[in-house]
Amino acid sequence: MQMNEKYKIFKKGQTVVDLGFAPGSWSQVAADRTSPNGRVIGIDIIPAQPPKGVSTIQGNFLSPAVREEVKRFLKDPEQGRPKEQKFLSSEDKTVTEDDLNRAAPKPLESEDLRLENDTEAADAVEMEVGAEAKKLRMVDVVLSDMSAPWEQTTGFRKRSLSDPYYRMVNTSGMSFRDHAGSMDLCNAALLFAFDTLRPGGTFVAKFYQGAEDKALEKSLKALFTKVHREKPDSSRKESKEAYFVALKRKKDVECKAVFV
Repeated sequence: MQMNEKYKIFKKGQTVVDLGFAPGSWSQVAADRTSPNGRVIGIDIIPAQPPKGVSTIQGNFLSPAVREEVKRFLKDPEQGRPKEQKFLSSEDKTVTEDDLNRAAPKPLESEDLRLENDTEAADAVEMEVGAEAKKLRMVDVVLSDMSAPWEQTTGFRKRSLSDPYYRMVNTSGMSFRDHAGSMDLCNAALLFAFDTLRPGGTFVAKFYQGAEDKALEKSLKALFTKVHREKPDSSRKESKEAYFVALKRKKDVECKAVFV
């Protein structure tokens, strides 16, 4: 992908969230570039077949319930990562109880047990809300390739994953409508990035140019060190489609400084 080559967006081992991932071109690049230990989570309103190595959640990202489901998925840092398969060979003669104990996954300590052994438990309780918010900030890259969908009029019986009807990649032909819809989606994606993106992380969002994109750019500059506008070579000259590439999320920026 042109933008990845220019900005080196993806690196090995990263966690990447791809909003509006269908048909999966960005997700495929992300999975290839973050392997072998990275994880890529795609979200889309349509039932689409994900590329190999990509986890997916189907739903409308504008729904708070869907956004919370994505956050629950992200809380487990190992969920969505490839698992190493271990098999016993025919040459293994004896398996002892110690061997089984070493191979078994270690149970996670509960939050209560950790706090009982923590001499600063009282301070930890007071900072619980802030700590919980920071715990979610384990995403390295948030991609948003969403566009507001057309209303479906036919094809209601289609159940194909390879040829879905209802896609979030359509434009209406009315520039103001497309622009307004894209701003809503970009702001929802940015709010999600604010909650989940780690310091130093990257945010890439497709948008349709118009009167409100300056306000979005201002919000991005409040949260990120560098913000670039990009119009890919593959996009038609007359198209209003463009991308914001925001690099290096700043640390300890308050929400009110971004969403005025």
